Amino acid sequence: MRYERSLVVGASSGIGREIACQLAAEGGLVAAVARRKERLDELSTSFPSIQTFVHDVEAADEVPALFQEITSSLGGLDLVVYAAGVMPSVGPDEFSFEKDREIFAVNVLGAMAWLDQAAVRFGHAGHGTIVGIGSVAGDRGRAGQPAYNASKAALATYLEALRNRLATQGVTVTTVKPGPVATEMTAGLPLKNPMLAEKAARKILALSGSGGERYLSWKHRLIFAVIRAIPSPIFRRMKL
Repeated sequence: MRYERSLVVGASSGIGREIACQLAAEGGLVAAVARRKERLDELSTSFPSIQTFVHDVEAADEVPALFQEITSSLGGLDLVVYAAGVMPSVGPDEFSFEKDREIFAVNVLGAMAWLDQAAVRFGHAGHGTIVGIGSVAGDRGRAGQPAYNASKAALATYLEALRNRLATQGVTVTTVKPGPVATEMTAGLPLKNPMLAEKAARKILALSGSGGERYLSWKHRLIFAVIRAIPSPIFRRMKL
């Protein structure tokens, strides 16, 4: 599916950057939103059809005005992708509310601030596509990253609610749950056979118009169906 006018939040690196580049390479106008100006400048230099907007997703109060500015600048909007996310390292005995708060501010509240705006606009227009980048990590509560797991579960539930609200208004809401992907955020993790961000972005754009919850491979869909079904007392003793 080709999108004429797209907005990508979290576009300075990883999957979000690749999605912005691929949308621009297909000939669409793209608004790229991220904190790091120098990364955004690189994007706009490589793709003149990418307009850049410096923004920290923790500054939710800025979103309504910035959203209006972006839609005016693009001349409309067909697709919104929320790809911003953080996963700070957490020690096995560490409980840090500061880290937990940052994770929820970026992964959940930032998504709500942007996607609420998209839901209103698309609902009134009677068309539009919303894509949220979740994670397989949100499928269970793992010991290693409690807040990150919880944030991705919250995001998935929020997106499901948006999907149910907007189903009769011509709006498509797709939740994508990538497995291991090689990005800056996962650079320090011992991942086995991570997917390249470029490939993940291509698959996400191919799935964007399908709606529902989507994994990036049939293998992940099968594996995580099994993992979700494991009883909690057994899951607690497993190193997953």
